[in-house]
Amino acid sequence: MASNEESNLGIRTEPEDTVPLENNQVTVEIGAVTDTSDIPNVNLSLEIQDMRSELIAATEEIKKNQKDTTEKLQSIEASISKLSNQKEPIDRSTVPTNNTTNVTLEKKFKLKHVFKNVNEFKEKVTNFSEKEDHFNVNWSIGVKRHFNPWLGFYVYCEPIAPPSDKWSIRTRLELRVVGPHQDGVSKTCERFYEKSGGLGIFKFLNWEEMKLWYLVDGNLTVEATVTIIEMTGFEKKEIRKFDESQKDVSDVILVFLASQSSVFKALLLGNFSESQQSEVALNGSDPNDFQGFLEVLYGEKGIDDTNVEAVALLADMYNAQTVTRKCDEFLLKESKKPFLQKRDIATRYHLEKSEKQCNDGLRTLENLFFYFPIDITSSDHQTKFGLFKMLFCVFICFCRILIEFVKLLIGWK
Repeated sequence: MASNEESNLGIRTEPEDTVPLENNQVTVEIGAVTDTSDIPNVNLSLEIQDMRSELIAATEEIKKNQKDTTEKLQSIEASISKLSNQKEPIDRSTVPTNNTTNVTLEKKFKLKHVFKNVNEFKEKVTNFSEKEDHFNVNWSIGVKRHFNPWLGFYVYCEPIAPPSDKWSIRTRLELRVVGPHQDGVSKTCERFYEKSGGLGIFKFLNWEEMKLWYLVDGNLTVEATVTIIEMTGFEKKEIRKFDESQKDVSDVILVFLASQSSVFKALLLGNFSESQQSEVALNGSDPNDFQGFLEVLYGEKGIDDTNVEAVALLADMYNAQTVTRKCDEFLLKESKKPFLQKRDIATRYHLEKSEKQCNDGLRTLENLFFYFPIDITSSDHQTKFGLFKMLFCVFICFCRILIEFVKLLIGWK
C-alpha cells in the first residue's frame, strides 16, 4: 500500500549523492522532484541542490589547498634527498676528519713594529707602535725600559665602540723579539682584558742582553701574535632571527645552509656522526659572529667595518662562497679601513678582488717611489713622514707643470 502511494507521488526515497568533507563528514541525501505542482517542494529541492553545489565547491577548494601543501613538503623532502644522495666528492680538507665538529675558528692576527733609537729610551716611559684595528678593537705594541734593567713587552687593547659598558676579551699572546738573522726570543702568555690598557710580560728580556744581541743599528724589531679566545659585550643588534622562534622552519634553514657551504653539507648531510644528531655544536664559533654570518648568507646587509673581518673569517672557514663574495664587495666599495689593513684582511681570507686591487695599488706606489729608499708597507712615523715629503714634492712638480702650461696657453692666445 505504501509503495503505491509513493509511486503516485513520484518521489524516489533512495539516497542519490553523498558528499564527504574531509574531517567534517557531511552527508546530504537528495530526492528528485517530479511533481512541479507542489511549489514549496520545488523551492526546497532547488535550495538543497544549491547547498550541494556549494559543498562540492568547498570540498574541491580544501583538496586543492592540501595538494599544494603536499607538493611543497614533497619538494623540500626531494631537496634534502638530493643533497644527501649526491655522489660528488666532498673536499675533506675543509671538514673535520674525526667525525666531530672541532672546527678551529681562531680570531688571530699579528702586530709588527720596528722601534727606532732604542738606546735613547728613557726609563719607565712606554713607547708605542701604531694602532691597528682588528675585530672592532684597536691594538698596539708597547715596550718599556724598566729600571731593573728589564725590557717590558705589552699588547695594548682599546675597543673602538663596544655596545656594552661591561666587556671582556680573553687572549693568548705570543710575544717575540726578532734578532738580526731572524732569530729571536719568544714567550707566550694568556691575558684577560676588561678595560683599555696594556697587558704582557714585565721582565721579558734583560736590557743589556737585548742591546747586545737584538739591536740592529739601534733599532729593535718586535712581533706580537694575538689570538682572541673569547669576546663578551660586543653584541650587535640582530637583523633577523635564527633562534627557537624559527623552530618550525629549522629544517628549511639547514637545507639552505648545507646548499651554501661544503662544510655544513658534510656535517649535516654527509657520513659524519653529527648528521644523525638533533643538535650540532660548533665549537669555537662566536655566537654574535655566526649570527652576522647567517644574516649575510640570507641576503641581509649585515656587513660593516666592525664585523667584516669576523664574517670573512667564518665564510673562509666554512667555505661559504656567497658570503665571501659579499665581504669582498664590501671591502672594495664601502669599507673605510686603511689600505694596508684591507690588504691584510683580503689576503688572509681569500677575498680575491680586494686583494688584487690592493696589490695593484701597492705596485703603483712602488713604481712611483722607485728611486726613494722607503718601505711603503711600513706604518711607523718616519715612513709616513717620508711618504708625505715625497707626495709634497710630486705636488710641487705638478703645480709647476700646470703653471708652465697656463703660461703657454696665454702666450698662444
